[in-house]
Amino acid sequence: MARQRPTDGPSTPATVALDRAGIGYTRHPYEHAASAQRYGLEAAAALGVDPAHVFKTLLVDTGTGLGVGVVPVDGQLDLKAMASALGVKAVTMADPAAAERSTGYVVGGISPLGQKRALPTVLDDTAYTLERVYVSGGRRGFDVGLSPVDLARLTRAVRAPIGRRVS
Repeated sequence: MARQRPTDGPSTPATVALDRAGIGYTRHPYEHAASAQRYGLEAAAALGVDPAHVFKTLLVDTGTGLGVGVVPVDGQLDLKAMASALGVKAVTMADPAAAERSTGYVVGGISPLGQKRALPTVLDDTAYTLERVYVSGGRRGFDVGLSPVDLARLTRAVRAPIGRRVS
């Protein structure tokens, strides 16, 4: 894919990071409903994309710091698998306020890209079966599409099976 500098949607720390790295990506703004409870599924529906291609960014607390798990929006984060991927005994979901402080984003718009502090990141291995994945662009109502390899490279993500399908 030719490197492009998309102009649709807002400029965020995530898009700035992508532009600086010279990574080709697409911008996907959509109308966010304030009443939405499941932001990732809302994004998939608004973009007309299979939910297995849209990934959510979840922060975990390792007891000594935070980590980032990136999994499909139609599944859940397997906390035991996440702990194993990070090389720690156990993890819990991070406090939302701590996640916002650490990343510089608000819950529902946390991007794995352009966070205030680089955190250990794990990308679910299902992403690598796809040509393109969609992640938050740093705001509710805004996703970016890019290669999972580029996502992993920019976030220095480890590849591991951390997602669990929900029936």
